[in-house]
Amino acid sequence: MDYTDLYINGEWRKGAAGVRFDVLNPATEEVLTSVASAEIDDAAAALDAAEAAFADWAGRTPRERSEILRKAWELMTARLDDFARLITLENGKARADAMGEATYAAEFFRWFAEEAVRADGMITRAPASGARIVVQHKPAGIAVLVTPWNYPAAMGTRKIAPALAAGCPVIIKPASETPLTMLALMPLLEEAGVPKGLVNVLPSKNTGPLVDHLLHDPRVRVVSFTGSTGVGRKLLHAAADNVLKPAMELGGNAPFLVFEDADIDAAVEGAMLAKMRNLGEACTAANRIYVHEAVAEEFTTKFTQRMGELKLGNGLDAGVDVGPLVNAATRDKVAAFVSDAVSKGAELRLGGQVPNRPGYFYPPTVLFNVPSHADCVQDEIFGPVGAIQTFDDEDDVITRANDTEYGLVAYVFTGEMGRGMRICERLDYGMVGLNRGLVSDPAAPFGGTKQSGLGREGGHEGMLEFMETQYISASW
Repeated sequence: MDYTDLYINGEWRKGAAGVRFDVLNPATEEVLTSVASAEIDDAAAALDAAEAAFADWAGRTPRERSEILRKAWELMTARLDDFARLITLENGKARADAMGEATYAAEFFRWFAEEAVRADGMITRAPASGARIVVQHKPAGIAVLVTPWNYPAAMGTRKIAPALAAGCPVIIKPASETPLTMLALMPLLEEAGVPKGLVNVLPSKNTGPLVDHLLHDPRVRVVSFTGSTGVGRKLLHAAADNVLKPAMELGGNAPFLVFEDADIDAAVEGAMLAKMRNLGEACTAANRIYVHEAVAEEFTTKFTQRMGELKLGNGLDAGVDVGPLVNAATRDKVAAFVSDAVSKGAELRLGGQVPNRPGYFYPPTVLFNVPSHADCVQDEIFGPVGAIQTFDDEDDVITRANDTEYGLVAYVFTGEMGRGMRICERLDYGMVGLNRGLVSDPAAPFGGTKQSGLGREGGHEGMLEFMETQYISASW
């Protein structure tokens, strides 16, 4: 079956307005297929379905919910190749990268299958009155999930799994660039035993009005969004009208600090992972690489060599490391960042030219001695460009690293653990990779500070985002 319609109440629907939109292959710029576009009437139907499914699902035992999530993990793990191929087709990332995402995405079902039975409360006695203080966690209600295009599988499962574990029904609005992976997940969830109406998927080109309508329905109690800070602010404004619980994973501008006592080879490999995972199209991507001047040339030479070894091409082709960016606008923005940096004095060590070929390709690029006023230092690059600056003082580089409105993730490479922990504590970021280029893990609370968001995804905290804490004062 071709899963390209809306998915509401366990059924595939054409959409109330009969409108469809095209999904492109970014490696060829050709149309993969067309997908139904949801409108307000479709949102109303999804809300009705979610409301009808809520009471039964919330009333099931944690173990029942856990077993269904566990089954979803088993089924997805058995079909990783299929999901990886679909991710590559609509997103562009290389097949190996897509396989990594599919594996990571499936893991959220396993993790939250285990957390579903651990919504622990407590009973204590009030010191003054002697009353019993009973605290428990209850499912909050219908959750609206808005997911981005850069991880079309993982950003969905990272929200769906904790919501279902908590006892909540969901309505998902996937990015219009990459709706196919989330739609393809629905038959798998059916097979796992997820009841009708519990998970609904509304791809749409009319995103703003559609999501606004959902957030203003009194039955909705949670909104979870991953995407840009600008869009996140708008959703927070809309969520305020109904005082919704917000979980926002927003933009980043990650600093990557390499100190003079670091293992340079390990730092280079860490930078490759932090920079080139998902072609740099990630809020966690290393955006500003600060290297101590004593090791700056060694690091830059080795990093440039590794970047130059990467093969550019269609992500489905064997041996390809770097696929296309997701669309023309993203590619053109990356190209503009590089041109701006070079015009302001940055040294181009590698890449920097848009290939003359179909597809939204941009080559691995290295910039050295990038000035602090370059646009790529002030904003997310979201592409395969390593922007390197140097430093010679610990206090100075920490100040520079913190000098941004964002606070999602930072990376630190140093040979002394005590120094590393001291630096981590001074960095104003929700997550830090210490001698690691990867921080994402289903078992860890993912999220940022400042303009990088509210709440956490993953870990035990991820499930609590979809629950309300209830306190009962009791005497017996």
